[in-house]
Amino acid sequence: MTARAKTKSTEAVGTKAPAYTRRYPRFAIDLRMQVKMFQAGEFRSCWGRSTELGQDGIGATLTGNLEPGEIVTLEIPLPLSPYPLKVRAIVRYGQGLHYGFEFLTLNDVQRDTIRRVCQMLATKA
Repeated sequence: MTARAKTKSTEAVGTKAPAYTRRYPRFAIDLRMQVKMFQAGEFRSCWGRSTELGQDGIGATLTGNLEPGEIVTLEIPLPLSPYPLKVRAIVRYGQGLHYGFEFLTLNDVQRDTIRRVCQMLATKA
């Protein structure tokens, strides 16, 4: 387990007492999103709703089942962007139908869009 994974701060979304501190704060956000994955020899997809967003990842409740460590493609229609953000991510945890994803491949434009959305959400919190 990395040092980053051992610390958490969820102050931005107002959840239970933190068990570890994140590199970036998370902010509550409710968006319909799609997850695409390769399972059992075929491409599949499922829909879900985001619950929180940070500069390095997103939390969501999904209609499908995923395993920690699974690599997926996320399509997220972020505010401030004219088209959905498409990004590769790894499933970091799953609890019931709620999953946490860490972004793996962000280009500079995607990183900047996520940063600006997080700044916007921080001013609304």
